[in-house]
Parts: sequence; C-alpha cells; structure tokens
Amino acid sequence: MASVGKLRAAEAALKEVSDGQVLGIGTGSTVAVFIGLLGKRVKEEDLDLICVPTSYQSAYLAVENGLRLSTLDEHPTLDLAVDGTDEIDPNLNLIKGGGAALTKEKVVDSSAKRFVVIADSSKLVERIGKFPLPVEVLPFARAKVMRAIAVMGGEPRLRDGGDRKDGPLVTDNGNFIVDASFKEIIDPRALEIEIKMVPGVVEVGLFVGLAHCAYLGDGAGVRILSRS
Repeated sequence: MASVGKLRAAEAALKEVSDGQVLGIGTGSTVAVFIGLLGKRVKEEDLDLICVPTSYQSAYLAVENGLRLSTLDEHPTLDLAVDGTDEIDPNLNLIKGGGAALTKEKVVDSSAKRFVVIADSSKLVERIGKFPLPVEVLPFARAKVMRAIAVMGGEPRLRDGGDRKDGPLVTDNGNFIVDASFKEIIDPRALEIEIKMVPGVVEVGLFVGLAHCAYLGDGAGVRILSRS
C-alpha cells in the first residue's frame, strides 16, 4: 500500500493532466501510484490521452491501467512529464536512477514542455549527494569509468542484479549501472558534465535545470517547489 506522502503527491500532479495531452510517464513507486490514479481518471472521464513510458515497468503498468502508449518518434514534444526522484534539493536539482531507468527518463522528461516531480517529502534534502549517484555505462567501459569516478572523488560500485540474478544489473538499454557515492555534491551541473565527458558513460543521474515543479507529499499535505 502506498504511503500517504506518495499518494498526496500523485494526486497533486494528477490535477495537471487535461484531455488531449501527450504525457511522459516516469518510473518508480510514486509514479506507479500516479499511473493507477491516471488510469482510473481516464476511465471515469473518458479522457483522450497518450502516454510515453520511460521503462518496461511503467509501460506494462500503464497498459494494465488502460492507458494508451506511444513513443517519442511519434510525439517528440510532450505536453507534460511526471516522474519521481531519489533526492531533490530546494533548487529542483535531482538525483534519479534508483530504478535504473535514468537514460530514458532524462530523454523523456527533457522532451516535455512541463516536467513535474512527485515524491514523498523525505526525498527533499538541503544538498543532494547522500544517495549514490547512478551512472549508466557501456559494459566494456565499466572499469575505465569507475577509475575516472574515483579520480573525481567518488566511490564507485557496480550495481548487482540482486538476490535473483547473478552478476551485474542490466538496464533496459543493455548497459550496466555504476553507483557513485560523493556524499555531498557542491556543483551538480559541473559534476554532470565532468562524468558525461568520460568515454563509455551513457548517462548520469543528475537532472539539473529540467524540473519545473515538484509536489512533495507527507502526512501534513503537499509542499510545492517551483522553478524561480
């Protein structure tokens, strides 16, 4: 069962949805709540919506809830994208990629006219970096990228597939995830650029200057952060 914070954040974002929109649908537990609410609203109000998912997980969940799917090939510009986050600071800088979908999330979220973040209020921090930064890498470049991250002051760790899979986690794109612990990220934009310059890096889970608004829910209600 979803937490009260996740539910309230998802409900707040649902108010941004209107008939005829093309939506980017993120990945994660809070977005799963949003998808369920969106499917219910589409049925009740007979809305004409098209959804572009950011992962197999969100695509399957969207179909289960009766939502119509499409791609960026058919709809390169989206009206709205709704996605979760692993950490967010007051300036709307994000760390994403806990669900290993950061590459497609960044492509989809950046293709929207308006990108809205939904999360439990516990994800709000004064400065991002406590959550290890996910970096998607080409498998054969893993060692090179990990060495480069270590030189930058990070502590890289190859993400494994968990209890039910031997070896590294493999993303929807067929790549590996390196989780880099920096403890505290002073300049997210500079770090994003520095890591992306390393050959073999596919994408970095720093989302800087992309989000327009965030709905952060908890037992007291919803806190709204907006880009100044």
